Amino acid sequence: PMMVGNGYKLLPEVAKQLELMKADALKAGFKIQVISSYRNYTYQNGIWERKYKANQAKKIAAKENIEKIIEYSTIPGTSRHHWGTDLDIIDGTRGIPADPLNEKHFNEGGSMHKFKLWLDENASKYGFYLVYTDNSARKGFKYEPWHFTYKAISEPMLQAYKKLDIKKVLQENKLLGSENFTDDFIEKYRKENILDINPVIK
Repeated sequence: PMMVGNGYKLLPEVAKQLELMKADALKAGFKIQVISSYRNYTYQNGIWERKYKANQAKKIAAKENIEKIIEYSTIPGTSRHHWGTDLDIIDGTRGIPADPLNEKHFNEGGSMHKFKLWLDENASKYGFYLVYTDNSARKGFKYEPWHFTYKAISEPMLQAYKKLDIKKVLQENKLLGSENFTDDFIEKYRKENILDINPVIK
């Protein structure tokens, strides 16, 4: 059962820790805004289909289309956002920009750079860790300075998840474009997109 809070839906323990982090961030001058938290399969599938169709309209071939989507978006059914442990956060002190989940805001010179430094220093005190780190050797999803996970619950979830037959899951769901998911593609996706994450959380 997810707990619904101020603009988010998370597991109760995660929500509780987030509220503590929000309160302390506020004292430091940052207003944590949750852009995304728990997402069900249908929601994630909507994101997938929208992107897939938009790429199709640009005459992008299926394999390239999929490669393009998985730079930032997960294949429905494989999203960490399905767990209720992960969330995308920004600093809303100066309002929410049109493209809140953009690395430039968090980089040096960006409006959320100070917030980023605060998170680097403090997030782990509340049990939150960055998932997709800024490490040039890391493969899979691109750097996401906004995506945090609550390790105490997401770590065991990942262990259980590793045991799933991803190919079966994907094919049963009749996902748009899934006929292009070869065994090699699935193996690579599993190794890079699902498992090449911050080593602290796996």
